[in-house]
Amino acid sequence: MIPELRKRFNERWNPQLYSELLRRLEQDSGTHISFRCSETPIFLPDALLSKMARYGQELYQQLEENSGYIQASDAAIPPRFRVPNETAHPLFLQADFGLVRAPDGILEPKLVEIQGFPSIYGFQALLASTYHHVYRLTDLDSRMTPFLDGLDETSYWELLRRVILNGHAPEQVVLLEIEPYEQKTLPDFLFTQKRLGIPIACITQVERRGRKLYFNGVEIKRIYNRVIVDELIRKNIRPSFQLTEDLDLEWAGHPNWFFRISKFSLPWFRHPCVPETWFLDRLDKLPDDLGNYVLKPLYSFAGLGVSIGPTKEEIEAIPENRRPDFILQRKMNFVPTIETPSGPTKIEVRVMYVWDGTLKPVTTVLRSGRGKMMGVDFNKNLDWVGASAGFCIPQQ
Repeated sequence: MIPELRKRFNERWNPQLYSELLRRLEQDSGTHISFRCSETPIFLPDALLSKMARYGQELYQQLEENSGYIQASDAAIPPRFRVPNETAHPLFLQADFGLVRAPDGILEPKLVEIQGFPSIYGFQALLASTYHHVYRLTDLDSRMTPFLDGLDETSYWELLRRVILNGHAPEQVVLLEIEPYEQKTLPDFLFTQKRLGIPIACITQVERRGRKLYFNGVEIKRIYNRVIVDELIRKNIRPSFQLTEDLDLEWAGHPNWFFRISKFSLPWFRHPCVPETWFLDRLDKLPDDLGNYVLKPLYSFAGLGVSIGPTKEEIEAIPENRRPDFILQRKMNFVPTIETPSGPTKIEVRVMYVWDGTLKPVTTVLRSGRGKMMGVDFNKNLDWVGASAGFCIPQQ
């Protein structure tokens, strides 16, 4: 990606530094980290990262301006999960890109997924900071930063504090999740709590009194929503309140955007970074070359239910009433771009956005792997893969 930085980093790396990285991550987050963190940060060319950040903004703009999409996405929200008082824009948005090699040899971003839901804003800042200090990245280049759009670590946390708390006392803003202390994302929850002072609550621990919700006897004014509906259904969770009720509170990340901007959006895009995608129930005929496609359920996370190169029999086994919940997408040949001691490695770049009067790119989440997909299950027993942070040198 930036060959001279990659070469110098690989020459300086040693296993003792990596052990120190992991030790400090667990110490500063306050818990064991159950997912693999890569041995290396990723050095991204500013022009390529800026293009990805711009593409995400352009994609959201396409949806925002498409009245047909707005109407269709409204119908896509299940009635039992339609939350009142929806915001005009998603507070958080994630756009995931893989990299392909264009005919002229240039690396081009291709959209993997887009989601109107929070990501690991807290842990990712911690991971970047820990890479920066343990590996002394300033020795490689003092201008190196993991933040976008002119932000630094201080202004990044000021922005998160402002949009998540919205002026409320921290003790009245709750990070809401399902069994948060059992989630792999617990390091993110704990570090967010550490930086913002907000409590972490399981949705089953919240008490309803009239139109108000309470946690440990304290009224909740605003919810930083991390509850994934797919998990709510799978675990048959029954909270004391219904999401459809008109409650006296605010949402930091309104739940309806989980449905509005999701894999459901992919067939609607007309953009050079988006591979051909169809709703499964709207295909008159399956492609003959199914090995070149990916079958995805609309509302699952972490690669659950994704089938690469599905068979005709596998697709035909999906009941007719379930087919609207799947998409078929042309598979992209993402290329290995990171030279590591264990061989060339692919990356997936998540650009993370916050709505602040406009859709503002703030930082990235990086995942690297050498398996068929970036998920943990596809990269078991491999090194120099896993969660990482992206760094760039901003152009003057």
